[in-house]
Amino acid sequence: MPPVIDPRICKVCGKCADICPEDVFFGSEKKQVPVVSYPDDCWHCNSCVYECPVEGAIKLRIPLPMHVVYKPGTK
Repeated sequence: MPPVIDPRICKVCGKCADICPEDVFFGSEKKQVPVVSYPDDCWHCNSCVYECPVEGAIKLRIPLPMHVVYKPGTK
């Protein structure tokens, strides 16, 4: 699931668009709520969430297949 930005609490600072390594916010206008232009290119790295100065303004859910499941081996 790509980042979801809550426009009600977003401060339109643009830090998420600047920090994204895959440029999923490409084409977003300055001083406006960033738009996720390329959702399929999101790596789910959470850099946009960490960089955002407003807690809860960006939500990012890691897809289930990307979770690493640990299963201890038997000896």
